[in-house]
Amino acid sequence: MFPEIYKKNKFPSFIEAIECIHNPPKNYKKDDFDSKRSIYHQRLIYDEFLAQQLFFRSRYLELIKHKAPKFEFSKKIHELFLQQLTFNLTEQQKTTFSELREDFSLGHPMNRLLQGDVGSGKTVVAVMAAIQAMGAGYQVAFMAPTEILAGQHYEKIKNWLTPLLFKVELLTGGVKAKAKVEVYEKLEVGKIDLLIGTHALFQEAVKFKNLGFYIIDEQHRFGVEQRIALREGNLGKLSYEPHKLMMSATPIPRTLSMSYFADMEISTINELPPGRIPIITKLFSEDRRSMILGNIKDLCLQGSQAFWVCPLIEDSETLQLQTAINTFNSLSKILSNLNVGLIHGRMKQDEKKEIMQKFQDNKINILVATTVIEVGVDVPNATLMVIENAERLGLSQLHQLRGRIGRGGKESACILLYKEKLSDLAKKRLKIIFENTDGFIIAEEDLRLRGPGEFLGLKQSGLPSLKIGNLSRDESLLSIAKKDAEILLKNEHKPFLHLDRWLKNYELLSRA
Repeated sequence: MFPEIYKKNKFPSFIEAIECIHNPPKNYKKDDFDSKRSIYHQRLIYDEFLAQQLFFRSRYLELIKHKAPKFEFSKKIHELFLQQLTFNLTEQQKTTFSELREDFSLGHPMNRLLQGDVGSGKTVVAVMAAIQAMGAGYQVAFMAPTEILAGQHYEKIKNWLTPLLFKVELLTGGVKAKAKVEVYEKLEVGKIDLLIGTHALFQEAVKFKNLGFYIIDEQHRFGVEQRIALREGNLGKLSYEPHKLMMSATPIPRTLSMSYFADMEISTINELPPGRIPIITKLFSEDRRSMILGNIKDLCLQGSQAFWVCPLIEDSETLQLQTAINTFNSLSKILSNLNVGLIHGRMKQDEKKEIMQKFQDNKINILVATTVIEVGVDVPNATLMVIENAERLGLSQLHQLRGRIGRGGKESACILLYKEKLSDLAKKRLKIIFENTDGFIIAEEDLRLRGPGEFLGLKQSGLPSLKIGNLSRDESLLSIAKKDAEILLKNEHKPFLHLDRWLKNYELLSRA
């Protein structure tokens, strides 16, 4: 299909590559074939990478043909916002905000991923950008994956923006029907500047008057169909494309950013706010539970608080994991002089909100929870995190959970409880999380263990998975394919036949 690039790279034809892989020539090297390093394997791996790059880069080139509103920077409103903050911005927060400002001035839609470790301050950067959009007269949507996180964003952002006279509202599944109707009506006539919510923002009844910017927090938790629903169903009859900012507290390894995020610009915050004390991580087998309980009791009597995280809500004979409900009952009896709370995803929104508020107000000493508290929960007084059956959780989840503590300037510790007879993979995961607190290092190790499909959650995200290529093994081929895709698209080659061969549903994906 592209004879000039195959000749340049000295690759065999597609048919020759297929035939020789299935029927190797007499002088073939077995090690090269077993490790997929033969020139025939290299041709197919290159083809797959090329299809991926053509897809993502053509999507990017198509996007920038669209018109988007320009937001001229308002220094006055920016400085008024900074006065509301009780902390100073880091240099990387300032740099990242400058990148967003530049995107707003280009006249085509921003399509940017803001990645940063847990607690690095991504939200405040997103809000600074949102203020510029609202100051220019446009509406902003802010989507979060859970009701708890959406609620916390709402409370924090409303406090920041109310003095600036912006109207902020919350829309989640837990909002009562009458209140929802009021939000729909105010939104459609432009009486809401910033709408914060969950998947509820994808409902057909949600209509913006003039959405100019939308933010998706923990973007990998929203599926491709949901992103299409927002772009094509909820924007009304706009003559422009809104700007888009995706945020992720799961740092993206370099090879992934080269491949699966080739249609986006990427901003990175890899420094934490000043004053943060590194979290101590400890590994304990379950037979040391009584010692841990004694330490928690002493800690809470001194005024600190603790999370106790369990993977499941109810009993499972198959997995035989300690459950949140059983743990709550057990801790309530053993630590009867302390207030123990329970929160999990099956509770009603009002119940969850009440429990979290009590924990934030230090009326609950120990909060037993499922991984519902994985993202967004911010309780500065919580200095201890105990994670049951840590061997069952992935590196990203463990790192996210650990990031819920250590936010108040006190020394904090995360205890990983594990069962005996660990698998080799579980041992590797626990070793990585024990030895590292840098989310970017953890992400690289996670990619090596799981591969890109599991790391990204490709079925949920809608991204096409690799069948032959391996990002860790074939990085040099990825680099070549990336450069060649740019050349081909610059010369206006049509990649459709190549995409048909290598990617399924690429037309659907191009709309997301």
